[in-house]
Parts: sequence; structure tokens; C-alpha cells
Amino acid sequence: MTSSYIFLTPPGSASAAVNETRTIRDGFTLLGFFFPWLWLLAHRLWLPAAAAFLLQGLGGALMEEPGLGLAGAAMMLGVNVLVGLEGQNLRIRTLAAKGWNEDALISADTIGIAEQVYFSDRPATANSDDTVAPDWDNKTRPKSPPGHATSLGLFGFDGGR
Repeated sequence: MTSSYIFLTPPGSASAAVNETRTIRDGFTLLGFFFPWLWLLAHRLWLPAAAAFLLQGLGGALMEEPGLGLAGAAMMLGVNVLVGLEGQNLRIRTLAAKGWNEDALISADTIGIAEQVYFSDRPATANSDDTVAPDWDNKTRPKSPPGHATSLGLFGFDGGR
């Protein structure tokens, strides 16, 4: 299943090293759904964590009142769903407000593949000579007319049908 990964670089730098770049998967977070305020605290989102804690406490108190149990359960479930669906977006917006730059959005099956794609066009930062950089030039690829790629009759990677 393909996910989208957003790459953020620190404030003041156009391109960052591997250890400075933040990669955040854009999508539903299961831990944020089951443990919303703990998940928010783990990602240093203090005010949203406090709001989630208070709303869940209020929902728990409403559940104990006669006739308001359904409203309290709905409030607690609403907080869980909101953090599960929008928690990653909240992380991205918080970092952007601190000056981090949204550098790229890459769709990939795993975070490892997304990082390979993102860092493939970056210059190597290693100083040792024992590392081998992959050859990404593809100069030996045979030229074929547009539309003759193997794509099971769907859109090909070269833009043809």
C-alpha cells in the first residue's frame, strides 16, 4: 500500500544532511487513534496534548452522568478520530510554523524507498572513499517510442498509453 511521505528541512537551509531531515508519513496514525494525548506528548505537541487530555477527561465525566453517556463516548471517540486522522498534519504544520521547509512529497510503499528516492539526487556527504554511489544516469536504457512501456494497457511511465 502506497503512502505519502513529506520531507522537511531545517530552518535556514535549502538542502540538509540525512540526519537533519525529518520524514513524516502523511496519513492515519494508529497509535494516535488509540492513545491520542500520549501520542501528542511524544511528538512535543504540548497544547494539543493538553486539549485532548481535557476533552477526554470531560468525555469520561459525561459518561458517568445519567443520560449523557452517549455524548461522553462520542466526545472521546471524536478526539481519538481527530488525532488519528489529523495528528501527522498537526506535526507538519507545527514544524512549518517553526521555520522548517516542506521540501518534497514522495509516494512510496515504505519509508526506506521514499528516502532512497529523496536522497538519490542529493550530493553525497560522506568523506570516505570506501562508499560507492549508485549510477543513476541510465544512459544505457534503450530508447523506445512513447507508449510502448509494459504497463498492462494503462498509462505508461513515459507518458504514453
